[in-house]
This record gives sequence, structure tokens and C-alpha cells, in this order.
Amino acid sequence: MAGLGFSVEELLPKARGGGALKMGLVALCEDEWLQPEPDLATRAHAFDAYPESVQITPRAHDAGDELAAMLGTRGGLEGAARSAHEDMCLLSADPGEDTYRLTGAAVAFPTDWHPAQKLGRALIDLHAPIDGYEQQLASGVDHFMAKLKPGRIFGRCNWFVAPTPALRWIDSAAPGETFADVTPENAGNTLFVRCERQTMRRLPDTGAILFTIGVYVTPLASLSGENVARLALSVATIPPREAERRGARWFAPQLAQYAARRADTRGLD
Repeated sequence: MAGLGFSVEELLPKARGGGALKMGLVALCEDEWLQPEPDLATRAHAFDAYPESVQITPRAHDAGDELAAMLGTRGGLEGAARSAHEDMCLLSADPGEDTYRLTGAAVAFPTDWHPAQKLGRALIDLHAPIDGYEQQLASGVDHFMAKLKPGRIFGRCNWFVAPTPALRWIDSAAPGETFADVTPENAGNTLFVRCERQTMRRLPDTGAILFTIGVYVTPLASLSGENVARLALSVATIPPREAERRGARWFAPQLAQYAARRADTRGLD
């Protein structure tokens, strides 16, 4: 399985389905690392409108400068994130320890999280809301981070069902309210599939790990029938507590009926 692609249509088949959590890492080469055609005006507007999107601790300043220089720009971590499609986070471990903490974040397009609330926290705490992370993934992720060598790039992706096409998604209401208008008939245009294309690499000089998050959003109706069916199965088979966290009970029945109708009327195009 080579590469990841840069769209929901390409990413969804490579994301976790239902069932147990998994890292699902793919080795990437340099020209597969970042989106080649970023919309920098949209990025700038998001950072300007929400200055709290950038959070950085003193220990991350050198890593931010190293990253900016790597990308041929200035302005540390924020300058780097403004120059690319991807949001960028820096993770660092204290000497002699394998516990990585979030030391810097420049996140224009968050998926329902606030960088200020996560700054300084360890990986296991960052992922605490995700059901099963501590039991199924935490030790493997920590080991991977500790052994990651400079020059290697790895990627993975995930998916969410969102009630909005906005790149910046911060829920201000309960799922029962945000998905209230979704029906099997309109699900194709009222449900949006959101994928995060995530990459990890170690910066060679400071040793910090750069975690990038590229967000892609598309209406459910724009996906191929195969991907609609794949998503419906994934939603139906995620563990109950994770389904509850994602608000699945408010949209899963409508999505399933929509997928069944797509399969009946159009096949798996």
C-alpha cells in the first residue's frame, strides 16, 4: 500500500474502519509528504481570525525555527504552518525519557480540539478521549516515537462524519442538535466526510518530532459508491463508546439507509 493521496476519496480506503484501533502507518517519500498546492490565503485567514490557534512553549522555539528553515520560510512554527496546507505540531521528550509531550501547535483547521488545552500534555493524555487508545495503541505509539529516525517519514489517516464542510470544526452544540436535520433522503448533502492526513518525522537537529495534520472535507454524496458503503460499514462497527463520542447514533441510521439506496440505485460505481 503505497502513498496516501490528498483527498477524502483517496484517503478513506486507507483509514481505520471499525473494530480495534491501529496505527496503520505508511512509509512516505519526500514528495508525498505535504500537499503540493496549498490554499495559503485560506490558511492565513484562519490564523488571523483565531490567533489562539498557535500555542508554543519556550522549548519548542528552536524546533520551530528548524522546521521553518526546512520549508524555506521564516517565522518559526507559525510561519511553517502558514506556508503549507497542513497544521503542524511539535512533540518533544525530556533527555533520557520516552514520554513525548506537545510543546508547540499551529492548528488552523482543528477537528474539535483547542491547542491551548493540550499544550504540555503527554501523548496518552492527548488521546485520552479516544476509546481504547491506552489499551490498544499507547505503548506502540510511544515505542514508534522513540525509535523514529531523521529522514524517515510515515503517514496515516482517519475519518469523521461531520455536520459541516468547514475546515475549522469546533462543536458548539450537542450532536443531537448539530445532526438534527439529517434524513436518509438528504444525508448525501447534509453529512460531510472529514479525513485527517497525518504525517510524522523527526527533525534532525533538535530531535523534536513534527506531527502534521492535513484536513480534507467533502459531502457524502460526492464519494464513490464503494466509499459510501465502506464508510457505512465503518460507522456500524466502531466500538460503542467511540460511537457515542462521535455522536454516531444521531447520523448512523440515516447514513446506512442512504448507503443502501446508493447501492440499489447506482451500484458501487
